[in-house]
Amino acid sequence: MAHYPFADIETRWQQIWKTEGTYRARDLSGRPKYYVLDMFPYPSGAGLHVGHLEGYTASDIVSRYKRLKGFEVLHPMGWDAFGLPAEQYALATGTHPSVTTERNVANFKRQINRMGFAYDWTREVNTTDPGYYRWTQWIFLKLLEKGLAYQTEAPVNFCPHCRIVLANEEVEQGNHERCGKPVERRRMRQWMLRITRYADRLLADLEGLDWPESVKSMQRHWIGRSEGANVLFGTDAGDLEVFTTRPDTLFGATYMVLSPEHPFVAKLTTPGQNAAVEAYVRQAASKSDLERTDLAKEKTGVFTGATAVNPVNGKRIPIWVADYVLSSYGTGAIMAVPAHDERDWEFARVYGLPIIPVVSADGKPYELGDQATIDDGFAINSGAFDGTPTPEFKKRITAWLEAEGRGRGAVNYRLRDWLFSRQRYWGEPFPIYLLEDGTVVPMDEAALPLTLPEVERFEPSGTGESPLATLPQWTEAVEPRSGRKARRETNTMPQWAGSSWYYLRYVDPTNAEALIDPAKARYWLPVDLYIGGAEHAVLHLLYARFWHKFLYDLGVVPTVEPFQKLVNQGMILGEDNEKMSKSRGNVVNPDVVVGEVGADAVRLFEMFLGPLEATKPWNTQGIVGIKRFLDRIWTLAEEGFDDAELSPDLLRVLHQTIRKVSQDLEGLRFNTAISALMVLVNALVKDGVRSRRAWAPFVQLLYPFAPHASEELWERLGGAGRLWDATWPTWDEALATEDTITVVAQVNGKVRAQFDVERGLPGEELKALVLGHERMQKWLEGVTVVKTIVVPDKLVNVVVR
Repeated sequence: MAHYPFADIETRWQQIWKTEGTYRARDLSGRPKYYVLDMFPYPSGAGLHVGHLEGYTASDIVSRYKRLKGFEVLHPMGWDAFGLPAEQYALATGTHPSVTTERNVANFKRQINRMGFAYDWTREVNTTDPGYYRWTQWIFLKLLEKGLAYQTEAPVNFCPHCRIVLANEEVEQGNHERCGKPVERRRMRQWMLRITRYADRLLADLEGLDWPESVKSMQRHWIGRSEGANVLFGTDAGDLEVFTTRPDTLFGATYMVLSPEHPFVAKLTTPGQNAAVEAYVRQAASKSDLERTDLAKEKTGVFTGATAVNPVNGKRIPIWVADYVLSSYGTGAIMAVPAHDERDWEFARVYGLPIIPVVSADGKPYELGDQATIDDGFAINSGAFDGTPTPEFKKRITAWLEAEGRGRGAVNYRLRDWLFSRQRYWGEPFPIYLLEDGTVVPMDEAALPLTLPEVERFEPSGTGESPLATLPQWTEAVEPRSGRKARRETNTMPQWAGSSWYYLRYVDPTNAEALIDPAKARYWLPVDLYIGGAEHAVLHLLYARFWHKFLYDLGVVPTVEPFQKLVNQGMILGEDNEKMSKSRGNVVNPDVVVGEVGADAVRLFEMFLGPLEATKPWNTQGIVGIKRFLDRIWTLAEEGFDDAELSPDLLRVLHQTIRKVSQDLEGLRFNTAISALMVLVNALVKDGVRSRRAWAPFVQLLYPFAPHASEELWERLGGAGRLWDATWPTWDEALATEDTITVVAQVNGKVRAQFDVERGLPGEELKALVLGHERMQKWLEGVTVVKTIVVPDKLVNVVVR
């Protein structure tokens, strides 16, 4: 068997595609469009891994298939290159982030091109390119103009030892992951975006998207819409407002809890409790929100010494401070109903606080068990409301609160405004001036981009501020329109900024006058298929949807959602069935594998491993089998082709394969499509068939999976032009249909035999065949046939007694 010379052929075709500009997408071409998008990578020094290749191969297959189906295909690639990893590497090595970014992008691009992916490189974007982030800054200015960007004091993670602000992912169990020292929560001036203004739309518009239900559920949970009531509890410092989804349990509120950051903590704490409360607040400042809300952790708190008046019964209840309540959710204060909330139950048990049940399943009093009961039921211990069903009680008590001026119906969200500042150098500068009186003045849009200053050193400032704060040449400025002395903003934007709209710039990447041309936007948007890892299921997708909706409101884009269909690729594990990592020594280097078996074999193998969404282990033996498959095809090509007619059996197998592969590609079932191609090759090889009537459509079917080999075979078959401009083969349903079919024979509904019969056999003939067949006689002896039910081409059920 001849060996497929992948190195020569793949190099040759990659050069041809580059020279001819094969994969350039044509705007407004007249064809129907199809926009397939990959989640663009952060160009790390480690280069691509086989997990990247899985998603990129899948999108490439779809791109080629849709092109042959008559679509104008947009399949772009770019780089999410700003952010923390590049700056950390720069600090460790003394190499400027721009240098490492450029080097890493070149390496990623080399690896991608070696795989033969059909990217339109004329549309390449890089979030660190001033021509790109000019428009990121423009979007920010529009958000500011519309009141959706604002400044506030917000908590950040600060490492006193390293004197820097940390991202959440740099904090592990309250310590800085690098130095191991405790992290504090400090309040610093930050830019925020009012994503909460879009909460209802972000929630409602999920319904029209073809996304995995698991991703939709995660987004719904993150947004966290809940209906309830805001209730006012009287205190010596004024009314204390809480939000609750269960106003029907107000009679069971036996204490209140404030978050350590709540402004009422200082107002309400009595002199005798000052020291204890202040110590607790300091301790809570060192914990992340994730640690504080961990359901498994032991509940802690401290009594303020103050009380509040429950508005429904006038009883005074103690006010505590506890870190399981967050300032960022609701009002930062809760009424605690320990009988009907698990966290409140645990806290009450630790501190010996009263537990009063106010809801029961049948409306009758009951003895406390060993945990809270959270289900609806009927009111008990609730005065005149006893016996009221929970849904009705919620309405009645909310109306009573409104009438008494002690509350109102409310909707609350778990979603908080987006903290949009980073105290870093390597990010997009904010295009604003800060005047001495605190006034914020936006830059003129015509002056964009505001570029990062060229610096040799970018160490942390030591105060928690951005390294830019140490550069007088950057910070000291004059606001040009007023001539007033000003400061530049020293914070930079988060990595999320550039990745929230990159898919739009692919549509019109060189436009210097606008973010995107309206006509091109109408043609290409929305993205038809978005493929990427599940790790971006919440934040990236939520932020991109928010920015897209904002741009829709501005009239910049014509669709309300950016990504119509989303697919999360599964993880590829090492051969030991563990996640690939250097420490385990199970990382598969794609450069090595491509060098050994070729890009086409790697592409086929990654898709053949299993369903795209599934997690599956790498298998070196399996990729050897894929290489042999290509070798078999190549051996036949070396022997030449003819124009012989195909036998009816082979013609049927060919049309069945076209149908199967076409349907599987529509459903992204790449592994079963490849299996069907293997079945066809086995049939052709078995009969020694070299006819172009079979091999030409086979090569077209193979093309999305193995484009290099397919182009070479297409040329040898005498095919016209390039496969990218060919037409997808079609099947004839009549030719794809089997002449015989398997029919099930049942007796009283139990399967007793199966028969291969002529397709379309009339019902009476099928009945006679089954009743008279020798295999059915032992089941029909000594019984009376009551009736026979015939479903043509499927089954015969004989009812006996």
